[in-house]
Amino acid sequence: MRTVLRASLRTHTRRYVSAAIAVVIGVSFIVVTSLLSDATRAGLVAGVEVPFRGADVVVTDVSADEAARIVDRAQRDGDSAAVLGWTPQRVRVGGRLFEDRADVGGVADDAGLRWQVLRKGRFPDAPGEVVADVNAVKGHDVSLGDSVEIGTGRGSVDGTLVGLVDTPSASNGAQLYLTWADLRGLDSDLWIDSVAYAGPGSSSLAATLPAGATVQPRDEFVEDRQAELTNEVNVLAILLLVFAAIALFVSVLVIANTFSILFAQRARDVALLRCVGATRRQVLRSVRVEAVALGVASAALGLVVGTGLGYALVALAKSALPSGSMAFPAPSGRWYAGALVVGVLVTVVAAWLPTRRVVRVSPLAALRPDDSTSVQTGAGRLRVLLGLVGVAVGVGLLALSISASNAVAMILGGIATFSGVLLLGPVIVPALIRAVGGLVGRVGGTPVRLATENAVRNPRRTAATTASLLVGVTLTAAVLVGLASSRSAVDEDLDHDYPVDVTLTATGAPLAADVADRVRAVPGVDSAITLAGVSADVSGAGRLPVVAQSGAVGLVRGTPGVAAPRPGEIWVPGDLMDGLADGDLVTVRARGRTDRLRVRGGAGWGEAAVVAPSTLADLTATPQPWAVWVRADDGADAEDLGGDLDAIAQSVDADLVNSLRERSWVTLQLDILTGTVVALLGIAVVIALVGIGNTLGLSVLERGRENALLRALGLTRRQLRATLAAEALLLSVVATVLGTVIGVAFAWVAVHALVQRAVDAAPMVLPWGQLAAVVLVAGVAGLLSALLPARRAARTTPAAGLSAD
Repeated sequence: MRTVLRASLRTHTRRYVSAAIAVVIGVSFIVVTSLLSDATRAGLVAGVEVPFRGADVVVTDVSADEAARIVDRAQRDGDSAAVLGWTPQRVRVGGRLFEDRADVGGVADDAGLRWQVLRKGRFPDAPGEVVADVNAVKGHDVSLGDSVEIGTGRGSVDGTLVGLVDTPSASNGAQLYLTWADLRGLDSDLWIDSVAYAGPGSSSLAATLPAGATVQPRDEFVEDRQAELTNEVNVLAILLLVFAAIALFVSVLVIANTFSILFAQRARDVALLRCVGATRRQVLRSVRVEAVALGVASAALGLVVGTGLGYALVALAKSALPSGSMAFPAPSGRWYAGALVVGVLVTVVAAWLPTRRVVRVSPLAALRPDDSTSVQTGAGRLRVLLGLVGVAVGVGLLALSISASNAVAMILGGIATFSGVLLLGPVIVPALIRAVGGLVGRVGGTPVRLATENAVRNPRRTAATTASLLVGVTLTAAVLVGLASSRSAVDEDLDHDYPVDVTLTATGAPLAADVADRVRAVPGVDSAITLAGVSADVSGAGRLPVVAQSGAVGLVRGTPGVAAPRPGEIWVPGDLMDGLADGDLVTVRARGRTDRLRVRGGAGWGEAAVVAPSTLADLTATPQPWAVWVRADDGADAEDLGGDLDAIAQSVDADLVNSLRERSWVTLQLDILTGTVVALLGIAVVIALVGIGNTLGLSVLERGRENALLRALGLTRRQLRATLAAEALLLSVVATVLGTVIGVAFAWVAVHALVQRAVDAAPMVLPWGQLAAVVLVAGVAGLLSALLPARRAARTTPAAGLSAD
């Protein structure tokens, strides 16, 4: 059998190359998924992870006293601990008031736990030394070496500004930072977010803490915090789970389809070996050795190709996304081992199953045509039954995923449903091809009619040829619809929560007339308007500016009704609604005038109440400028813009609310996810195109005698090429339309099961232009994949084709 094996390798090299390509693609897809997912994780959790990067564990749910005891223990045991907490304090710099309530946090004594980025000067290394956030001090005429007074009374800190830092964290940050000793002395009851702990003692730390404290490994804490910041939906975990399942499923499908065709072509070879004396065990052993050798070599090559392709895609995504959105990944040994095992195991199984089917029957029966895919046979009826069961189970799991918002049920339901569709492929695909070919054949003539008959003659071959493209189109349609729906839902939610990018609201006296002009001159500002108003007393909310929203078309994000009260209404910032509920009547007094208005709470327009212009006219006859609303340029840096505008706000005694910061953080997460999904989608499309080209090429080899006979009966080379091209086009169109329908259905499930959990009433958005492009591109790609096989078939003379093995 060794001689037979070597002869088979020499004789059927082209077929082995096709099988090896399938294995390489499958293994590469798993590796690329691993690398892109790791790079995405680094981007998604970067802002959350930064303060804990040097920690082994993170402690939460502790008081200031308990945090102090943790720091004392770390110092005693030679470990390191950094407290992440802050306290609002009155701050004076250089003898001038900096802010009445500035957030003051701590900087770690151990350089390994310092997460702030030094921009100028140095970090504090002794009591009385202070560093400030570089954006917080813009416009305050602050310089290194200035005296700093933090707090009042006995616990105040008198120190010196020794450095300026940047605070690249999505969940922690302050305006000034002190050493832990100074921070603890400043406020014994400061608010504690968490404690980062590093050192050998971290393993026994939990045993020394009170019952209510929580100790988590750093990575686990970061994942939980990231999920908390995204409305309890762990987008990263869902992303990894979805694409890990896709990588495994697509890899198995492509490899199994290719080997199914490959060994269907070799059925006669196996039968002839049986006829000349080879036993079943010898044939199976030969196939196993052959499959293992091919699987190991191809899987190893797939690891190399996947690594190179993965890093190239990460580099491409990094160049397209904002700086810091993604990081170069570290290869995962578990993913690489899993990819290698999948490549080898699937190769062996894919080669073993069709061969076992051949050796179980008599050699003479194996030499006859295989009709096992016909629904009239027992195997065909079993296949149809299993397909119907798979679809039924999958639909049930998808329904469960919607009712329970369960990502695992959604993935399992999608796999079960799609597997059922693939099992039904020999029934569904030929029926659709026959229907489409019958319509087109009236115009296309003989080549189209002949192509239709060729395409439906072997249902298994037809289903296998369309399977890869069906996978790619289904993924493409599902992802495009899911992204469009998710982005639309999130954008609508952000527009409602943050209708105005930045607001400056006067606190004591009206703004100067030139403030809006000064704001418009700031880099990154697209437009700015001044809102006239009056200082008024609102029952239940206190004294605050009341402004009228007018002339804000194009500046306020979202629908025109956002931050636009009707006459008789007053919209009050939500943090001032203590004791008030939406719909309550409140009394508004301004300059001797009184009005009764219906109150509504909200956020996103700063520290002023908003009324309609007619309502403001009832409150005052001489409104004055009390607020400036700002619309930022697309792509403006939220931190830099906020710092520049805060400098103006401080100079005119106004409060600044930077909603763009929160909006930009959410948008960045979407950009990272979108970039990763599109990259993975590109790999899936490549698999689909190579898969259909692979199976078409093998089909042409399988039908060499058939094509030669058609040539001998008078079919010209041009007609043969047209026939094969029409067949590929029919296969592509059917797979594309069917995949688009299935993909849209899967996206609908995902929107209801996952997106609506994070964003209420998320709409289902169909990007018709993109879906049409998918159909067009997939059809053209399927047509192009037939060019080389058709050219090879047309160049073969009838005599050579009829005499070929």
